[in-house]
Amino acid sequence: MSQHRSLKGASTIAAKRNVLKRFERVELLKKRNQWTDSSKVIGLPKTKPDL
Repeated sequence: MSQHRSLKGASTIAAKRNVLKRFERVELLKKRNQWTDSSKVIGLPKTKPDL
């Protein structure tokens, strides 16, 4: 009997996330020079992850 696909290990699931966490968005904005120290963490602009 085969195993259901949802029960396979996390190592086989290697899908690229298209939603970033807040700290990842801040790091990306810093890398793109779109972040200043006076910027607010709430209400960040939408960002797409680098490929």
